[in-house]
Amino acid sequence: MNINNLRKERERWMAWKNIAPLREAVQSLEDVECTVEFCDTIKINGDFGKEKIYDVAKMLMPWRKGPFALGELFIDTEWKSFVKYNLLRPHFDLKDKRVADIGCNNGYYMFRMQEDQPKSLVGFDPSPVYKTQFDFINHFVKSEIVYELLGVEHLEFYEEKFDTIFCLGVLYHRSDPVAMLKSLYKGLDKQGEVILDTFYIDGEEEMALCPESSYSKIPNIYFVPTIKALEHWCRRAGFTAFEILETSVTDTGEQRKTEWIEGQSLEDFLDPNDNTKTVEGYPAPQRVYVKLIKDKN
Repeated sequence: MNINNLRKERERWMAWKNIAPLREAVQSLEDVECTVEFCDTIKINGDFGKEKIYDVAKMLMPWRKGPFALGELFIDTEWKSFVKYNLLRPHFDLKDKRVADIGCNNGYYMFRMQEDQPKSLVGFDPSPVYKTQFDFINHFVKSEIVYELLGVEHLEFYEEKFDTIFCLGVLYHRSDPVAMLKSLYKGLDKQGEVILDTFYIDGEEEMALCPESSYSKIPNIYFVPTIKALEHWCRRAGFTAFEILETSVTDTGEQRKTEWIEGQSLEDFLDPNDNTKTVEGYPAPQRVYVKLIKDKN
């Protein structure tokens, strides 16, 4: 696979009739001197007009990951992404490392990761909308983050291998989770690590829930494993170490509907009479966070 040819092909996505106006809006923004605070809310302070950036930000909806504050404008994203980031923060050190974020969305996590001074940061996400959101934020931040319109399946063909790969909230969207884990494995340098987060169900056996048509109203959820089944998937993919970092239950304090998204959110996905179940009757979303090592020797 020729990655450069794929890049050129996907760059043409930016000319799609629904994407081109978004690109033009971002490119029309003035160059403003800014200061940035990389805290729970990524705060960008500068002498820019609220009305113009508000109009552009609204064009780029839905905003899933964040939040962001641009002067007086607060983009209250669906996810309070700092909840997950702060939970994981004690478990990694990225200084001088080559880092990738798979399914990076608008780059919130990568903007936060800059505090660790990694050698490089590369985001992978084949979404023109999320790439344009990233470009909107990065217009002011002016980071050296590289954003690739590529997916996890392209990792093994990428020009460099990574020391640390983050893959947060992606695995359950893949119909072949072991193949995806193998792609992560192939994208790592020797002794590299993956920080992975995915849904899980309770149970001691090696089994997985296979939703009939949707899970929490999400149609592209294929498998929700027990932690033991997840470990076996990772071992089959070649990883030599599997460390459970944290587990959590997703609640409306972390994910909820705001004016910056379109449609429904977590409160609409759970049984209104029993929040331990989804509307389909499955166990409500729980997440497990694990660290995988390619070769611990």
